[in-house]
Amino acid sequence: MGVAAIVFAVLLLLGMPVAFAIGISGLSFFMATDSLPYTIVVQKVLATTQSFTMLAIPLFIFAGNLMNNTGITKRLMKLADVLTGHMHGNIAQISCVLSTLMGGVSGSANADAAMESRILGPEMTKRGYSKGWSAAINGLSSLIVATIPPSMGLIIYGSVGEVSIGRLFAGGLVPGFLMMIALMIAVDISARRKQYLPDKKEHASFSEIIKALIDGIWALLFPVLLIVFIRFGIMTPSESGAFAAVYAIFVGKVIYKELTWDVFYKTLKDSTKDIAVVTLILAMSGVFGYGIVYDRVPQVIASGLMSITSNPLLMLLIIIALLTISGMFVETTVVALLLTPILLPVVTSLGIDPVHFGIIMMTVTTMGIMTPPVGIALYTTSTIMECSPEETAKESMPFFIAIFAVVAIITLFPQVSLFIPNLIFGPAM
Repeated sequence: MGVAAIVFAVLLLLGMPVAFAIGISGLSFFMATDSLPYTIVVQKVLATTQSFTMLAIPLFIFAGNLMNNTGITKRLMKLADVLTGHMHGNIAQISCVLSTLMGGVSGSANADAAMESRILGPEMTKRGYSKGWSAAINGLSSLIVATIPPSMGLIIYGSVGEVSIGRLFAGGLVPGFLMMIALMIAVDISARRKQYLPDKKEHASFSEIIKALIDGIWALLFPVLLIVFIRFGIMTPSESGAFAAVYAIFVGKVIYKELTWDVFYKTLKDSTKDIAVVTLILAMSGVFGYGIVYDRVPQVIASGLMSITSNPLLMLLIIIALLTISGMFVETTVVALLLTPILLPVVTSLGIDPVHFGIIMMTVTTMGIMTPPVGIALYTTSTIMECSPEETAKESMPFFIAIFAVVAIITLFPQVSLFIPNLIFGPAM
């Protein structure tokens, strides 16, 4: 795999799209290994796209776009505004709360960062917020989506590592809310320093909160229903993706009456583009992943890591550092696909719960969307907010500190991510 890794790194540095970089580097492995037939390349590309569990990803993408286009996002933003209007930097506070509420709608951190920059960005600029600061919080608050169900990253991790996706969904709830609180504290501290004053002088009244809560109840019920249905065996994760799409159509057409044929066509068009990107990466990773297994890379890396330490906490710290660096150079989906089969056996051999590790891994890995030089959301939010990525990265520091604080809490106290899965599904065997 040495040749493939070098080819992959070179192609990324040359700016080639990550899916093609993975595919070509995977093919180079077969070219350098004479004993393997090329038919395996085609088989692995097709096999990866035909995974029943992975079917949940395009279905949740479609459902998320439906919810964004049928008034659900608008109502969630109204609820977030009611809850945070009295706080310093309240439009940025809306971003934190909205990302938490949107976790059950979009499932994609990149999509959430772009959506919030487009919706909240103009108002932030109008209020006099620094464009870099606005881009930073819109991008980094989207990391909450990586843990709140139905997280795309958790589905990929669970599929590749054969970990219960229902337990992963439940395990992400408390860390997601912790991240929201930590980011809101960071926003409050930095907003006070920058004198970004509240929109309202007083808290919203109880009746205002209840009214906004009722208006957005259909979106808030969604992640709860997913976990309940998976817990009681009514649906598999893939079937819950189909339920999500039907649920979004029902709410958009019957409840909010905002789903028209034009909106539906636009949703199909947007979803096709989003699904095509993810599916192509998944397909190409099958070839690369075969080479990793064939060359016994997981075993080599596992023995290397185990030779450094057998202390579970120290091992987690080493892996967190590895994932942080990997996320800076490689797209989140690719990191999850390639490193899960390598790292999961290492941590489980030390007695670390795979659900606990999955929450840590996907939180840290997803952070890469906002770190240079390859952070997709870093460039997306900076472009939308019309500021330089350097300015956004500089303004991101208070929010990165908040995220690392949450990661530290999750790492040191496993029950933060395991309490709800154990309560709902029972202790892991």
